[in-house]
This record gives sequence, C-alpha cells and structure tokens, in this order.
Amino acid sequence: MLRMEIKLAEACDIDAWMRLVEQVKGSFPGLETEEAMDAHRDTVLEFIRRDSAICAKTGDCIVGALLFSREKGMLCFLAVSEEHRRKHIAAKPGVEAKRRWLAERLQEGHVFRKLDVKGCVFIEYAPLETAWVPIVGENYLYIYCLWVTGSPKGCGYGRALMESCIADARARGKSGVCMLGAQKQKAWLSDQSFARKFGFETVDTTPGGYELLALSFDGSKPAFTPGAKREAIEDRELTVYYDLQCPYIPQRIETLQSYCSEKEIPARFIPVDSLEKAKALPCPFNNWAVFYQGRFQTVNQIDGSALERILKKG
Repeated sequence: MLRMEIKLAEACDIDAWMRLVEQVKGSFPGLETEEAMDAHRDTVLEFIRRDSAICAKTGDCIVGALLFSREKGMLCFLAVSEEHRRKHIAAKPGVEAKRRWLAERLQEGHVFRKLDVKGCVFIEYAPLETAWVPIVGENYLYIYCLWVTGSPKGCGYGRALMESCIADARARGKSGVCMLGAQKQKAWLSDQSFARKFGFETVDTTPGGYELLALSFDGSKPAFTPGAKREAIEDRELTVYYDLQCPYIPQRIETLQSYCSEKEIPARFIPVDSLEKAKALPCPFNNWAVFYQGRFQTVNQIDGSALERILKKG
C-alpha cells in the first residue's frame, strides 16, 4: 500500500492536481468548460506560488487538494478523489491550513496555548475586537476553545488552562474574559458548567437559546451583535458558514459535501473570510454555523446523520 504524503503543492504537481479536478469537477459548478479548467489551472499555480496550496499524494497521484487564503483565513477549494472520500483525507490538510490561519492571527494578539502533556490539551483565545465572532465589547478576551480529551481528563489541566487565560487577561489590563455557550450544552462548544466555576455568568442571550458567558473584572459586559440575534436568512436551502479556526473544518466540509451530493440535497458552503464578515454574521458563531429553511440550526459541526435530523425537523 502506498504511503500518503501531505505537503505544500509545487508547480510540478499541477498536472496531477488537474487530473483530480477533472475527476471531481461535476461537484463544482463553473468548471464545465475547457476555458474554466484553464482558468482554474492558472489559479492553482498562483496559489502554489504563494505557498497556499496543499495536496495529499499517493505515489504520483494527488488524491486530495486544498487551496486557502493566508490573508483572509479562508478555505477556497477542497477536493478529494471519490475512492478516498470519508477516509479522513481532509484531516491532515486541515491541520496545515489551521497552522497557517493561526500564523496570521498571532500578530493580532491571538493565543494558542498547549500544555506539554501527551494528548489534546489546549486553550485558544483572542482579543474580542479581533475575534472572528459576532460578539462586541471593549477590552475583553474571547475563548474559542478549551479542550482536554482522553487520558488527560481529570488531571487538573483544564483548570490550569483556564487560570492561565484569566491571569493573562488581568496582566494585560483587560476588562474580562468571555465565551460562547448555550442553554443546552453543544458538543462543539467549551464546557460552560466548568466556566461557571470560575465566575463566568450569562450576560446576553439569543432567541435560539445561545448564551454569552463572561467573567467581568470591572462590571462591563460584552454582547451579541444585533445580527447574531436575528438567527435567520432569506435562503431556504442548507447553508453552512465556516472559517479555518478549527482543523476539523475541511474534513467536515468534505464529508458533508459528499453526503449532500449523494442525496441530492441542495447546499451552500460560505467561507467567513474576514473579521468584518464574522462580526456581521446572522447567528451565533464560533467557527461553524448551519441554517436550513432560512432558520439557524446549530453551531455544531454536523455529519450526515445530524443533517438528516435537521431535515426531518424542517
């Protein structure tokens, strides 16, 4: 069995890249003509020149391809060969895309802190003014994710990470720390009951049951934007907003696109590619948001089974 290699694409990979695109172009409206394919080839070469093209290779064949914008933190193109779909091919390029997205955010004060232990033990936060979420407030830190999984759970690492974030906020002279929660805990949000042990309180809510939790040092409070409380859009087809803050996003998109294609479910996947777009979103958002029938459904990164439950509810 050939070993798979995940790497930045080079100009010499362009023919193999285009062979993959030729196989899957039926899933990408706008690539039907020879002229469109030539234009896509030129686009890929430009992304390669900017070190913004990632490929998964087995031998001389490219079985997965990803283009992203370093400046906008945006996933621009993702394709996986049919025989490799649902085999987590998008996972490794997702990690690389996250690293590059993170590199752009660090200069904005974004923090990614991982403890030196075996397993997934980290916290990620940013100044609220530059956090890609539809929440506003002055001088706060926003926690994207506090994650401790597997054997490290129960060892006090979560407490250590939260305490480090709170201490950082105080050291920077911040007004407090905030995070997204919900009346019913969501699988892809940090544990809000854990946060409440540190003094986090609900300071704002949306009609759909999402909560903004905050630990205020000076009595000030952040808030959801008016748009986030709308939780509605005009389009009635399945609509997914996403960014690259989470490395699982490309894999989720690939899985959901394949499922929708197989089931003939109309769907739109909209990249949130700037801070301005994130602040203007029509719903709560951490890195992913799903609408159906014009109504906001969830911030959870759904799979086919979860999608079917959404479709049945209408």
